[in-house]
Amino acid sequence: MPNETIRAALALRRLTKAAAAAAVSAALLASAPVPAAAQTGHAAKTSSAAYSAAASRLRQARVAQAEAAARAREAQAAQPRVKVDTQGETVPDIRAEAAIIYNPATNRVLWEEKAFDQRSIASITKVMTALCFLEEAPDMSRQVVVTWSDIRGASVTHLRAGEKVSLQNLLYLMLVSSDNVAARVIARVSPYGAAGFVVRMNQKAAELGLTSTVYADPSGLLPENLSSAYDMARLISYAADDALISAIMRTEAYSFKTNRRALTIHSTNQLLRSSGVDVRGGKTGFISQAGYCLATLLHLPDLDQTVAVVVLGARSSSGRFTETRNLLTWITGKAQALLGSHHQPPQAPQIPPLHTPGGQAE
Repeated sequence: MPNETIRAALALRRLTKAAAAAAVSAALLASAPVPAAAQTGHAAKTSSAAYSAAASRLRQARVAQAEAAARAREAQAAQPRVKVDTQGETVPDIRAEAAIIYNPATNRVLWEEKAFDQRSIASITKVMTALCFLEEAPDMSRQVVVTWSDIRGASVTHLRAGEKVSLQNLLYLMLVSSDNVAARVIARVSPYGAAGFVVRMNQKAAELGLTSTVYADPSGLLPENLSSAYDMARLISYAADDALISAIMRTEAYSFKTNRRALTIHSTNQLLRSSGVDVRGGKTGFISQAGYCLATLLHLPDLDQTVAVVVLGARSSSGRFTETRNLLTWITGKAQALLGSHHQPPQAPQIPPLHTPGGQAE
């Protein structure tokens, strides 16, 4: 065999052995156990991916469950609850702490639940602030400056220190969006001054025969602003008799300018955005000690009469409006029997009717 042939045969043999060895090594490597550290990392990645997917599905399920429960609670709250009273009559069964339906035309209570208990009333206080403010016949175009003391601790406000705003816009801010700074400024710039204004509020309450009512500040932020559902039913009826106050309380949105910027505010009273509810006046209120409150004067078109409905200490913001609508539904069904009669629950005290702004008795 020539030398070239021998060398080629030897090279081929060596190549074949190397390929075989490589193949064996690859096979051994493939069958070798994965190191523990590598196994742990791989398992962690797989577990993490599985956990994330499972956690996401769990969160989605919990959110869906919570939303379904909330819808169920809202649907349940929207259904008027009734009970049978001691006289065998079917009457509303409220979730709020106190409520009343009152006929201002006859000074009669049509239905009530703890309506004479004294409770914190939060920003319903601002109704009396508006009355005391307007009785001095202020120049509504007058521009006043908001101070840091007005802003401090005010919680709810659209205003900033140093801004100039008219008295008219302050009144809208106070009654439409329940602006606490607006109430403070109104009291401070009044002829009485801040402290004297609160004194006047209490004097006015006494003049109107609101025997359960005590005021501690003009905004309602202090829990010491106290009254009863009965007193507030009479007060909202009285205040809505004022054309300006009634118009403002029925305003859903209001735009104006300070010396620095333009603002648009919206009413805190959701009933203004409810179909089938004719609001003639209303004021919301909330602090933790009072719960969610609402005082309204509502028109019943079938009888062309108004009733005051007050809900104090509701459990949620939506709850006070739901309770009010439910009470309105109940009284609408009973309208002929109650509004057309001389119904008077025995527990209702005989208190003289309020006086109109012109000083004449109703």
